[in-house]
Amino acid sequence: MMIDILYFASVKERMGIAGESVDIEQSITGEGLIDILSDKGEPWLSVLSDSRLLVAINQEMASLEDGIVEGDEVAFFPPVTGG
Repeated sequence: MMIDILYFASVKERMGIAGESVDIEQSITGEGLIDILSDKGEPWLSVLSDSRLLVAINQEMASLEDGIVEGDEVAFFPPVTGG
């Protein structure tokens, strides 16, 4: 099952890529996806371990406990500040 992953702002800069496609065996949570990606080593391990990281699934804000299924688009980005 393929899902598309997008990286934005400083996450994109630190990763060195704008996005990637990942093959997952079954539906997982955002936390499960981070575990799979972190197993690839650096830079995934250090970038995705940031507890302030925000996630969106199919362009809607989500939590890391939310489910991800085939065809979903998952975006990771740093916390945004306003003023």
